[in-house]
Amino acid sequence: MLCRLGGGWLRLLPVLQLGPQGLQLVPAPTGGAQRSALPLCAVASVSAVSPGGTGGWYEALATSAPVQGAEEMLLFAHTTTGLPWWGSILLTTVALRGSVTLPLAAYQHYILAKVENLQPEIKNIARHLNQEVAVHANQLGWSKRVARLTYLKNMRRLVSELYVRDNCHPFKATVLVWIQLPMWISMSAALRNFSTGKTHSEGVSVQEQLATGGVLWFPDLTALDSTWILPVSLGVINLLIVEIFALQKIGVSRFQTYIIYCVRAVSVVMIPIAATVPSSVVLYWLCSSFVGLLQNLLLRSPSFRQLCRIPLTKGDSDTPYKDIFSAFYTKFISRK
Repeated sequence: MLCRLGGGWLRLLPVLQLGPQGLQLVPAPTGGAQRSALPLCAVASVSAVSPGGTGGWYEALATSAPVQGAEEMLLFAHTTTGLPWWGSILLTTVALRGSVTLPLAAYQHYILAKVENLQPEIKNIARHLNQEVAVHANQLGWSKRVARLTYLKNMRRLVSELYVRDNCHPFKATVLVWIQLPMWISMSAALRNFSTGKTHSEGVSVQEQLATGGVLWFPDLTALDSTWILPVSLGVINLLIVEIFALQKIGVSRFQTYIIYCVRAVSVVMIPIAATVPSSVVLYWLCSSFVGLLQNLLLRSPSFRQLCRIPLTKGDSDTPYKDIFSAFYTKFISRK
């Protein structure tokens, strides 16, 4: 039966279902309600410039509710603990990383471990499905295109059923990004507001407090780090995180290789960017990356993974830290 879709005519593909006797061919449904048509395009106009011609998208971000919440949290940590501003920034960063991103990172590893454990079953289904599609293609005289589309359609459905069965859809592993990235942006904007004098606490300018709230070679948190120690340290730690991730992966795909190279490039580009923002912001970035590095190492620990009930996978090691050191030594030190 033919159906109209987007102005063209496409033949409905048969569906293969898992039954008591293996994969069975089921004709595509012919009845039911018609699919609703999607609009060809949808345009949303969002201006980055305010009606008066000033401000813009960053002004809207800097005065948004999440940024104001980050400002209040930083002020609360500073007034409650009585720490200097550099200590308040470190404390707030560690608290956020420990209470928000660490549980989400553990959940991410939990989902990814379950997905990895499904790979043998997925490969087995793919092999049987390929055989069944080949048999039906010969019997019904399908073209290669129809056979390929039938295979892909049914393979997607069967894999989706596995994800639903084990409650481990890969999209759930991205929840860490959707929480961590807005939090990172809000904290960065809040510290920039403090450093530029846009926020006051009890009549006292926070900018004045930050100007004397630094330590070591950056006593003024509102100024740039002219020594570049903070920006370079940030880039080194970010690159170290990327390399640890890359060393743990065996047989990475071409797409994963591209992603690794892109993240490496971003880590390097962040160095000159960090040299152009106040030291308070760079200090937060550096602390956040350092705690992230520690969290990544912690999530390699077999004891911690067992505590978080992360399933064992084929790639797990009883000596992860020794393996990381050996791989790092082989790749960067011992090679000629």
